[in-house]
Amino acid sequence: MIHEIDESLRRLLAPAVTGDVAFDAPTRDWAARRNAPTLNAYLYDLREDVARRERGPYAERDTDGVVTRRRQPPRWFRLSYLVTAWTARPEDEHRLLAGAMALLLPHEVLSGDAVPESVRSITTSLPITVAVPPAESRSLADIWSALGGELKPSLDVVITTPFPVTPVYEVAPPVVEADIVVRGIDGVPAATRPRMVRRPTAARGNPSGTGARPKGVTEA
Repeated sequence: MIHEIDESLRRLLAPAVTGDVAFDAPTRDWAARRNAPTLNAYLYDLREDVARRERGPYAERDTDGVVTRRRQPPRWFRLSYLVTAWTARPEDEHRLLAGAMALLLPHEVLSGDAVPESVRSITTSLPITVAVPPAESRSLADIWSALGGELKPSLDVVITTPFPVTPVYEVAPPVVEADIVVRGIDGVPAATRPRMVRRPTAARGNPSGTGARPKGVTEA
C-alpha cells in the first residue's frame, strides 16, 4: 500500500521537474551523488490517524443475506512526506518547489487513478494536505539533524490512507433447527406438567348439555 501511495505522489509531482522524483533519504551522501534536478519526497513519518478509528466488527453476507464472517473496520494511517528540491542553484530549487505546490495545492483529496487499487474497495478518495504545520512532536529541524544534512526549504505533504488488510473472523453456520423446552415458573418442563382439561357443562350436572346452570347450583 505504501509503495502505491509513492507512485501516486510521483505521478503528481513528475510534471514539475525535468529530472527525477526520488524517495531516498536526503542525506549528504545522497546529495553528493545527485547529478540532475530532482524533487525528493522522503517518507519520514507514518502513524495511525486515531480520530478515524472505528469500534466493533461488521458483518459480511452472502447473496442470501446470511452472515459468513465478521471483519474489523480498516485503520487509517497518515503518511508524511518531506518534499524538497535539489539543483545546483537555490533559485532553481525555489522554482521547483513552486511548481510542486502548483500541482499539489488544487488537490484536497486524491481520487480516481490516484487511489491505489488495493484500497478502492474501502474508499474512493484519500485526504491530502500540503504545507500544513506538522505536530509539535515532529520538528523538521530534528528531522534534518537526524539526516545529517543542512536545513532546506521543504513542503510537508501528508496523505491519509486506509490499510487494506484487516482481521477477519469466521462465524458458525446458521442455526436451521433447535429443540425448545418450555418451562413453568417452577422450572418444570411443560411436557411433564399435568394438563388442565375443562369438562363439558353436561358432565358437571347438566344433562341437557345446554350450558344452563342447574337450579340451586352456584359457580364457586
